[in-house]
Amino acid sequence: MTLSPGTTTGDRYVRQRILPGFGHEGQAALSAARVLVIGAGGLGSSVIPSLAGAGVGTIGIVDFDTVEPSNLHRQLIHRTEDAGSLKTASAAARVAALNPAVTVVEHAEQFSIDNALDLCGAYDLVIDGSDNFVTRYLVNDAAVLAGIPAVWGAVSQFGGQAGVAWASRGPHYRDLFPTPPSDGSVLSCAIGGVFPTTVAVIGSIMASEAIKIITGIGQPLIGRVVTFDALTGSFRELAYAPDPDAAPITSLVSIDDEAATEGRSPESDVRAAPLRTVTAQELAAELASDTPPALLDVREQWEIEVATLPGAISIPLGELAGAISSLEGTESLVVYCHHGVRSAHALGLLRQSGMNDARHLEGGIDAWATTVDQTMDRY
Repeated sequence: MTLSPGTTTGDRYVRQRILPGFGHEGQAALSAARVLVIGAGGLGSSVIPSLAGAGVGTIGIVDFDTVEPSNLHRQLIHRTEDAGSLKTASAAARVAALNPAVTVVEHAEQFSIDNALDLCGAYDLVIDGSDNFVTRYLVNDAAVLAGIPAVWGAVSQFGGQAGVAWASRGPHYRDLFPTPPSDGSVLSCAIGGVFPTTVAVIGSIMASEAIKIITGIGQPLIGRVVTFDALTGSFRELAYAPDPDAAPITSLVSIDDEAATEGRSPESDVRAAPLRTVTAQELAAELASDTPPALLDVREQWEIEVATLPGAISIPLGELAGAISSLEGTESLVVYCHHGVRSAHALGLLRQSGMNDARHLEGGIDAWATTVDQTMDRY
């Protein structure tokens, strides 16, 4: 017996329909909804079955990749025997087994500047489970132009973030992160690793936000970003607002083109010569000395609100190229970020400007919180 989304007798959805404010209307809204999910990897593996189980009528899945054995510890929608198969096909098979009433549209292609508007224009809401900044900014901009909400999430190692970008009702992703970072500014799963349950937590938050938006219950994460640290089991929420000075989004532009326009290489800003580093313990000793170094924090403002080192100068990495002149004359400068990747790129920019004595904090503020100040909040 196949249950349809509208079934009321023996209803698979009864436990959510009886929720306050949900009811038949909420279930009908889910049944009629068309949701586009970018990525059938770690985040998608949590998002897609959650949407299917809840009864979302149509789920579009965009992914051009195939299943690899190294995916399986966190991408639980795929099975061992799916290795080598398209992720869209594997995910569609799991949805069919979970809830055959849900329609899955497979888009076995890369989400790109060429198809972004057509894809987003065919759906009511887009969920970004991608693992790179090119796609993340493109999803945001396409959603703004299509006039639909975008639920986004990101995971790196033990931490993750999630939020909602909805330009017609509040700020969007570029208001939180105005300037695309240099390539490699956040560790990829392949390089830095990823804690599997962090992906599940963030993916569940993303699916919850989508269901809330579709049914109209609760308060979506509009103008708020939630961060999660699996090592401490802690959550933190930070608010942000639209940037009144930001240029409006009128067309799609690759962030690689933005980087070129701003004079940054999309491949790397770090030159071949070794960069000077300082460990967290070494920096702590220097800061306690009679001649402490100056500190430069190249993270975003919301990250600084989570944790920071006292007295640090704040210049986000994306703005550093145009602000280096303000640092002229600063001696014994130490740059830091979250994990030490953005600070390495910043150091490359500083060195190009002649600040050859600058160093950066190895492992970033995360290493400081681990080895020097365990009371500091992590994210």
